[in-house]
Amino acid sequence: MIRQVSIVPTILTNDKKEYRLQTERINAFTRRVQIDVTDGIFAPTETLDVTNIWWPKNWDADVHLMAEKPSDHLDTILKLAPSLCILHAEAQEDLLPIFAQLKERGIKTGVALLPSTYPGNIKPYIDAADHVLIFAGHLGVQGSPADLMQMEKVALIRNMKPEVEIGWDGGANMSNIRALAHADLDVINVGSALSRVENPAEVFQQMVAEIDKSGVVL
Repeated sequence: MIRQVSIVPTILTNDKKEYRLQTERINAFTRRVQIDVTDGIFAPTETLDVTNIWWPKNWDADVHLMAEKPSDHLDTILKLAPSLCILHAEAQEDLLPIFAQLKERGIKTGVALLPSTYPGNIKPYIDAADHVLIFAGHLGVQGSPADLMQMEKVALIRNMKPEVEIGWDGGANMSNIRALAHADLDVINVGSALSRVENPAEVFQQMVAEIDKSGVVL
């Protein structure tokens, strides 16, 4: 039986006006959103930094922080108080003390894995996290193709921590949303397939309908 899968729109931009526009468009049809933030070092592109992001009070905001040293941004994250803060396993510092500080403030913790990262090599982070994000695109870029081979990580993570929330980030669209939804994921983050269309609310509903379909193969 397929899990209940959440489609979560993502925001990634370096422009304040565009950020507000995307926020207003998304707010019309969903309440859970992932906000992507890069430091310009860990990821080659640079977005608005954490001091410039915000969200409506009715949102459950996930902040995906693509930063070499997440601790440099921790004070701001604690003040923003997102529902979930996702940090990269490949960051250049130990994430466990940062996870502890986030949890003390009631913020759920997530760990993201780049395509080259094997889940078994970061078991302490997975054990400590509420959410594991399988990253299958290109850092700091919307619209990159999905590396569907990354779905093999789902079973490995489930075996380590069956109850953890598992998310997917990278290249999700109408052509693959159904396959992703049947891969034992909990969350599918969607970027350009929603942000670059005229009517994102309509496409969002089409995606919801697509993942509910069943058939001979899926």
